[in-house]
Amino acid sequence: MKAYVFPGQGAQFTGMGKDLYENSPLAKELFEKANEILGFRITDIMFEGTAEELKETKVTQPAVFLHSVILAKTLEDFKPEMVAGHSLGEFSALVANGALSFEDGLKLVSQRALAMQKACEIKPSTMAAVLGLADNIVEDVCASIDGVVVAANYNCPGQLVISGETTAVEKACEAMKAAGAKRALLLPVGGAFHSPMMEPAREELAAAIEATTFSTPICPVYQNVTANAVSDANEIKKNLIIQLTAPVRWTQSVQQMIADGASLFTEVGPGKVLAGLIGKIDKEAATSNA
Repeated sequence: MKAYVFPGQGAQFTGMGKDLYENSPLAKELFEKANEILGFRITDIMFEGTAEELKETKVTQPAVFLHSVILAKTLEDFKPEMVAGHSLGEFSALVANGALSFEDGLKLVSQRALAMQKACEIKPSTMAAVLGLADNIVEDVCASIDGVVVAANYNCPGQLVISGETTAVEKACEAMKAAGAKRALLLPVGGAFHSPMMEPAREELAAAIEATTFSTPICPVYQNVTANAVSDANEIKKNLIIQLTAPVRWTQSVQQMIADGASLFTEVGPGKVLAGLIGKIDKEAATSNA
């Protein structure tokens, strides 16, 4: 079975999407429509902007979404039998499998980015990568720390990202090293995504998601929150709302997709991060890049 996976924030690069814009009339049309919807020329930043300009959450999230979705729409043999996306990438996956329209997906991603940016400014918060520890040890260390710090991204075995209040994350990093982690290092991010610190953003996004029409998708989406196949539009909505404050269960999602018959994972969007993670989750898994 063909599985398509869509990357999240962090996969962006200067010049992303420019070749699509120049070589495909459909891509050009969709990029220009995106400029209108967003009210600024995101294509200028994507094609010519600096890495610093691209790193702004309000730019990064729509940029990665647009690159992924427009690339999917220009693939001649795009017939997904299952899809999944990492964090932000779940929105790209939902447009690709027909659960969301291109316009509604972009509007939600833009609102999500702005809501997350605002939540990041309320209290100092951050994320850190922990390498070389079992999931349960990372969870136990987080639970032992005073303050807010939780497991946020289950990226692959031995690679977890933790998230929370800056002081709590710093303390957790020291404790992780003491527990035998190969590395525990702070990430250059604007805040604590997929943690309780995102509650104000979740509330804001919930209203926008509730007001958006979702359709029955053409194939199941393996959502971050449950790591299970979902095809019911109302359940998709519910999980999407929970996603901002819940962990990304990427390892579990990929394992479930393989158990359900995924024979080839194709990464659609900037970078090759997910293909790399899938190779670490299951060495037998076949991966490719669109």
